[in-house]
Amino acid sequence: MGDATATDAAPCPPMTKETNLFMQIAVHQDGTITRPAVPALPPAADGPVLSRDVPLDASLGTFLRLYLPNPPPSSRLPVVLYFHGGGFVILSAESFFYHASCEAMAAAVPAIVASLEYRLAPEHRLPAAYDDAVAAVRWLRDAAPGDPWVAAHGDLSRCFVMGSSSGGNMAFYAGVRTRGLDLAPAAVRGLLLHQPYLGGVERTPSEAKSEDDGMLPLEASDMLWSLALPLGADRDHEFCNPAKALPPAAVAGLPRCLVTGHDGDPLIDRQKEFIKWLQDGGVEVVDKTEFTGFHAVELFVPEKAAELFAAVREFVDAGDG
Repeated sequence: MGDATATDAAPCPPMTKETNLFMQIAVHQDGTITRPAVPALPPAADGPVLSRDVPLDASLGTFLRLYLPNPPPSSRLPVVLYFHGGGFVILSAESFFYHASCEAMAAAVPAIVASLEYRLAPEHRLPAAYDDAVAAVRWLRDAAPGDPWVAAHGDLSRCFVMGSSSGGNMAFYAGVRTRGLDLAPAAVRGLLLHQPYLGGVERTPSEAKSEDDGMLPLEASDMLWSLALPLGADRDHEFCNPAKALPPAAVAGLPRCLVTGHDGDPLIDRQKEFIKWLQDGGVEVVDKTEFTGFHAVELFVPEKAAELFAAVREFVDAGDG
């Protein structure tokens, strides 16, 4: 799909600040939280996309939900390791909109998608989610070759690490922490960072005007970072603001990156700064931050999901050249 144009109709967020999921998180005096209830879906044993759960680390409660187009194409499929969003604090690989999104992506790219169920903050503050992401990357080497779906239909020489929002942040740090790691027979050909969740102490213009944003209001974003970052850290910590806290040399050796973003996302200015920082560090970046829409728009607007999946497919196919 081509670039967005000025004639594109900007979709409206399905939530307001008052109905926003993040604003429904109750933070208690002892530091614990109560999360809003979000419907979860089981794996699908039939239909146009099959899914099943495979354990990653049972002691930590982590697993991967695998998605396979049904019937699978005759050619072997790339493998997309996917990390869901939720500000590191809420949601799951089982959450109904992430389950549906991974089904749709598996069919549209097409690909085998492996969606990670990882530990959440504040019970497990960062870098716990990064540790789980690294374990999932290692799964591509250690267990994926023996998985029946991957063995029959996957091409482990074409693996991609992808995440949305906080998952995009995780995909970046998974890349940083596993660069140079021998993953044979697997090979990570690229990172797909969709609306990566980033921040900083000093507000960007798009953050400053997001007080009443329907999807990621400023108050909610600040709360999420306070729950996710290591105790005592501020938003200029490297987990939140890598472009300020880390030198460009920190990204040397990363594979090519796709960064996707939308004009109505409070994070868009931060994402554009992040792209420049990656490029300054010598990373090949495909910049797709010109789309219209809001944060997490692909979960609610089918046309925007198709737009994202087309960008993913183009990036994956270009990696075959």
